[in-house]
Amino acid sequence: MKESAKYLKLVEWSNEDQCFIGECPGIIGPCCHGDDEVQVYDKLCQIVDEWIQTMQDDGKPLPPPTAGNHLASRLLAIAA
Repeated sequence: MKESAKYLKLVEWSNEDQCFIGECPGIIGPCCHGDDEVQVYDKLCQIVDEWIQTMQDDGKPLPPPTAGNHLASRLLAIAA
């Protein structure tokens, strides 16, 4: 499993920008955009992998994981 799998990655539509925006909370804010949601997600995954590698190369600790904490379930409960 890649280290990046431990982090939630978000791709959402921006009405303001009229495109999809990708970000990974805890690792990097909005960092890529485009018209194709899947391409934005693929690019986001690549960017997150690169950021994690850079942090490790620099000896910096990684932030606490954000995936695997049942976040989606908690968000659905809030929305209900």
